[in-house]
Amino acid sequence: MENLDAEEQAIVRIVREFVDKEVRPGVREMEHANEYPRSYIETMKQIGIYGLAIDEPWGPGRVSTPCYVLVTEELARGWMSLAGAMGGHTVVAKLIQDYGTQEQKDRYLPRMATGEVRATMALTEPGGGSDLQAMRTVARHDEDGSYVVDGSKTWISNARHSSLVALLCKTDPGASPAHTGISILLVDKERLDGHGVSEPDTGGGLTLSRDLPKLGYKGVESCELVIEGMRVEAGQVLGGVEGQGFAQMMRGLEIGRLQVASRALGVGRAALEDALQYSQDRESFGTPIWKHQQIGAYLAGMVTKLTAARQLTLHAARVYDSGARADMEAGMAKLFASEVGMEIALDAVRIHGGYGYSTEFDAERYFRDAPLMIVGEGTNEIQRNVIAAQLVRRGSVAP
Repeated sequence: MENLDAEEQAIVRIVREFVDKEVRPGVREMEHANEYPRSYIETMKQIGIYGLAIDEPWGPGRVSTPCYVLVTEELARGWMSLAGAMGGHTVVAKLIQDYGTQEQKDRYLPRMATGEVRATMALTEPGGGSDLQAMRTVARHDEDGSYVVDGSKTWISNARHSSLVALLCKTDPGASPAHTGISILLVDKERLDGHGVSEPDTGGGLTLSRDLPKLGYKGVESCELVIEGMRVEAGQVLGGVEGQGFAQMMRGLEIGRLQVASRALGVGRAALEDALQYSQDRESFGTPIWKHQQIGAYLAGMVTKLTAARQLTLHAARVYDSGARADMEAGMAKLFASEVGMEIALDAVRIHGGYGYSTEFDAERYFRDAPLMIVGEGTNEIQRNVIAAQLVRRGSVAP
């Protein structure tokens, strides 16, 4: 944390204390029950987690991206789902702050900063995967100037507990190139048909059809959305201008991928810390198992890879804060950190031996949570494509 100012260092310490005192003692039972972490979310609101990306006068002032990376790592070290509960929210907050109209900023950002309004992104579609330009969700103009939206989305995290959805859709399906016809609609559930949210249908043509069953990432829901004749006011286009949504979201995904990389750091760190402690407590053949050559080699590799992944992620965070295009750097961080997180989680299971396969230890949870970062926010196969394309475009690997 040496590059953070005193205030940002204090923020990271507060989150670390919250994780150590409140999250880690009770997370195993909650995770196994797939219980929504309501009490943890309330504490996250109180300590300002949901306002980390929001500047004055709407919030407390955005922290630097390196600070955000370290806060996310701390949350994921306690439970990766807690980092997921604020990840999409942060992306939407940054999108509104950077691209929104004054009215959109004034309406949403103050309540987003406190967590009263929580937000999520709706990008992925069934069968569409990472090809966002192939989406089929369409918003058509009605006679009164509003939009009528039809389509579907899937794998939408926090869909039930978020009242604001940044919906990526086509406002001009015939545009060429296709990305010029894509916009972001700010779907305010409380404004659909003028009433609040009910379950399972929010009303106004938006239905949360089901929660998807998952290997890990428990507690926080990932839903399918069905959109049929949903009416959205014309003023809810992000920034007030159609056709800007793809470029806006690509910039938003830079911070999204840094967040996913940071989640992987947190999971990897938790797995390493547990493995390190277990290797000192557990004896075999009359000696702590860390002294056995192979276990010591695992630990050495784990800490080396984790440290390298953190430095790469912090480097990408600094590039992002410079205002420069950071899709290559964010992609490299996400790619490397997620693969490292998976490797460390597996090594932690190995070090725990049979207990690593037991639900009485947390090693198995890390192993279930880690794969999400490999496939989430754009698969690692997509990240490699992004990195290669940018490498060719830039024509240099000089720092």
